[in-house]
Amino acid sequence: MADPTVTPQADIRPPAEQKPIYGITEIMRLLPHRYPFLLVDRIIELEADRRIVGLKNVTVNEPFFQGHFPGMPVMPGVLIIECMAQVAGVMIYRDIPDRHKKLIYFTGVDRARFRRPVIPGDQLRVEMKMLNRRNNFGKMEGRATVDGKLAAEAVVTFAIVENPAT
Repeated sequence: MADPTVTPQADIRPPAEQKPIYGITEIMRLLPHRYPFLLVDRIIELEADRRIVGLKNVTVNEPFFQGHFPGMPVMPGVLIIECMAQVAGVMIYRDIPDRHKKLIYFTGVDRARFRRPVIPGDQLRVEMKMLNRRNNFGKMEGRATVDGKLAAEAVVTFAIVENPAT
């Protein structure tokens, strides 16, 4: 029996530890990417067609760390940008009819800047904002942070195309 003098505690976990909007199972239903190229673990915030926030837990077991760099593992900048694009992809794919028949291609990267290395043990927090979208083309702005410190930023453009494999 519960003690009536004890008030239930509010959920005081940090946002990253609260129940995700999309866990890995839902992400895998939306994105076509698979190991070793799936770079999103959770979606924790989502405002349809406006913004999305996702997490990537960076572990020493990532295959790219074997060669980048031996003795000093650093997540390649292009993979941080790819992580940003995949987080954006979750927001885009979720509303596409017949999404299994579509692919989202990266068509450009602008203003990419890398501010600090991302290393094993880091949790990459990726926030993407829609700048504009017309039909099957769009542009999003993103920031990747670790412990609140900016790691990378970029503007990415995309195109939604028919999947030739379907």
